[in-house]
Amino acid sequence: MINAAAEATFKIIQTEFIKKRHFIRLEELLRKLYDYVNWFNYIRIHGTLEYLSPIEYKLKLLKNLC
Repeated sequence: MINAAAEATFKIIQTEFIKKRHFIRLEELLRKLYDYVNWFNYIRIHGTLEYLSPIEYKLKLLKNLC
């Protein structure tokens, strides 16, 4: 199960972030990857997470546990 989640995440990164991009310097890649991961976790909504971002969904689950 963990492997499937990791593979799905890498597939999304490949199709949404890497595809058709060329990075001249490692620093550029790292900065843009950092921005992408933050966008993915805090802004991008996911249909499988009740159309919430991963962080919003996690906070909702934690709130329901208390």
